[in-house]
Amino acid sequence: MSRMVHCVKFGKELPGLDSPPWPGELGQRVYDSVSAEAWKLWEERMKMILNEYRLLPFQKEAQELMAKQMTEFFFGQGAAPPADFVPPGTK
Repeated sequence: MSRMVHCVKFGKELPGLDSPPWPGELGQRVYDSVSAEAWKLWEERMKMILNEYRLLPFQKEAQELMAKQMTEFFFGQGAAPPADFVPPGTK
C-alpha cells in the first residue's frame, strides 16, 4: 500500500513519494507533504526551467535555482516561468 500524504499542491490525501526526492531539509519537507502526482508536475516544470535557462542539473547554480523554484512551486504562490518563456505551440 502506498504511503499517503496531505498534498500541499492539491489540498487532499494522495499517494506520496517513495523517498525524499531532494537532499536536506527541503527534500524531507517535500517527502512529507507532496504527492507523487504533484511531483510529476514539478518534474515537468523543472525540465522547462533547466531548458529555458540552459542549465545542467549538476551545476551548483542550477541546483540553487531549482531549490528556490521548488520551494515556491510547492510552498509559495507558485513559481512563475522564466520571463521570456513562450509555451509550446504559441510560437
